[in-house]
Amino acid sequence: MEYRSLGRTGLKVSPLCLGTMMFGAWGNTDRAESIRIIHRALDAGINFVDTANVYSEGESEEIVGEALKGRRNDVVLATKVHGAMGKGPNQRGLSRKAIHEQAEQSLRRLQTDVIDLYQIHRHDPSTPWDETLSALTDLVRQGKVRYIGASTNHYDTPGQPRLTAWELVETLWISERDGYERFVSLQPPYSILRRTMELEVFRACRRFGIGCLVWSPLEGGWLTGKYRRGAANPADSPRAERWVGDLSNPKFEKRLAVVEQLLALADQRKVPLPELALAWVLTNPAVTSAIIGPRTMEHLEGNLSALDLDLSADELAGIDGVVPPGTCVL
Repeated sequence: MEYRSLGRTGLKVSPLCLGTMMFGAWGNTDRAESIRIIHRALDAGINFVDTANVYSEGESEEIVGEALKGRRNDVVLATKVHGAMGKGPNQRGLSRKAIHEQAEQSLRRLQTDVIDLYQIHRHDPSTPWDETLSALTDLVRQGKVRYIGASTNHYDTPGQPRLTAWELVETLWISERDGYERFVSLQPPYSILRRTMELEVFRACRRFGIGCLVWSPLEGGWLTGKYRRGAANPADSPRAERWVGDLSNPKFEKRLAVVEQLLALADQRKVPLPELALAWVLTNPAVTSAIIGPRTMEHLEGNLSALDLDLSADELAGIDGVVPPGTCVL
């Protein structure tokens, strides 16, 4: 396994990060199997595990905590804070109260004394940056967190605006001005189907030494080939049923057409599309690690095979011809 430095830190992480959103009520409800998947990932050399307080209302963190008993020191453990964890107005967001209370709850669920990488899940416009960064710095100085990072989407959602490149740089300026810890990483979405981070965000991250842990490199199954033009939704997971639905919806037409072209490119290379898609993500020099989210052991084994695939310049150009740099077909 090749290990990479996380941004400008000395922390070494694997190029694949095990995302655990699919462990628990949102995906695989078999705890024992989820733990076996985590152990297999660790045995394969993955030393980076990412979760969040909101995944299955905390159940994902609990599963990770159980799986890491006796192996905690072998892992770079990352989790996130922001989403609602209760009905109260202070049980969400990035105020000092919310951050400190949610950190304590995550530590308890994860059965650990320290979180290696504590990330804000989304920007909270109701809280000033200096309050958020100060609260995160407190956790580092208390020895409960080692590094801090941020996560974002490429579009705004209600109450959760995307974190733009200039805003990310602004946080670095505030940290330098006031002596706070700086974000060492950013977790943005990135895949062949969603390349908008190439326009500004990746450039800013490379310029200022911020590691990129990209999420959804397979776009929730779209780059596995499970969703095909003219076929019914396989509906084999909560995501397929709730987040995709009817494939005949016209909004999916462009996406389905692109997937067919990518499947043809994968066939030419004689590899499964997920392997091609993951290997492609890892070729970008801005990407430190790609977060995989296997729901089954079969998914994990397929993801691991991407580490052995090198793409040629012609193959990369072929993918650019299907989805041009900086564009999005979602």
